[in-house]
Amino acid sequence: MRGKRPRIRFQDSGEPEERLSMNPNQKTLFGYRDLLKELVSRDLKLKYRRSFLGYVWSVLNPLMIMVIMYIVFSNIFRWDIPYYPVYLISGQMMFNFFSASTTQSIYSITDNASLLKKTYVPKYIFTLSKVTSGMLDFLFSLGAMFLVIVFTRTPFHWSMLAIPLVAAQLYLFCLGVGLFMSAANVFFRDIQYIYSALLTAWMYATPIFYPFELLPGNLKIIIKLINPLYSYVTQFRDVIIYGHLPGYRLLLMGLGFSALAMAIGSFTFSKTQDRFILYI
Repeated sequence: MRGKRPRIRFQDSGEPEERLSMNPNQKTLFGYRDLLKELVSRDLKLKYRRSFLGYVWSVLNPLMIMVIMYIVFSNIFRWDIPYYPVYLISGQMMFNFFSASTTQSIYSITDNASLLKKTYVPKYIFTLSKVTSGMLDFLFSLGAMFLVIVFTRTPFHWSMLAIPLVAAQLYLFCLGVGLFMSAANVFFRDIQYIYSALLTAWMYATPIFYPFELLPGNLKIIIKLINPLYSYVTQFRDVIIYGHLPGYRLLLMGLGFSALAMAIGSFTFSKTQDRFILYI
């Protein structure tokens, strides 16, 4: 006889409506797919709660930021970058996905302490839901990018079909970082403030609004080797603006960073999750 899958409902405040009864033998992610859907839905609803335009802001927000950045940087620095608005919004989208999903992941365990204390829930699913909701926001913002492409008459390329390949690499990287950060935040709450400062430095170390060629030679090498976002942003622009698939070196670097982040994040999370209940 087929058992019922676990379900959970959330109030508008984000709190669970009632105590859950889950089967701890359902250890696979597939067994908790309904719970994951509910958590992602809750994250999106809370983000746009009481907003008149709601999900439309997923398109409007990157457009507005891109326009402001374009006005500032195109007039002050006058860089000769082809299709600069598309260059800006593509880098901005990738970094925003990384920044938002990993920042939200930091609180994914501590913010769900009440639920974790009431019933058995696989703890990683809360971090997974934060990164997944960030991915959905990224997918919505693709609409803004394509509007900019049409408005600036940027050519469409067949290589755009490779967007999922690049997005999947960044998704796995964000998930690995998110797992590590969510576990670290349980034991060391100051991590959220350190990470906020780190993100600011990370943004300037990533060629989002400036041309990579502007950097000195030694700094270029360092950024290529230690900044994973360089690989993902460059791949994304290759398929969107320049009309070719990512080079195999960039692709291998991106996959390598994703695998490394997942390995470190998963290992740290799995080794510490049994002690979460003592600190949340």
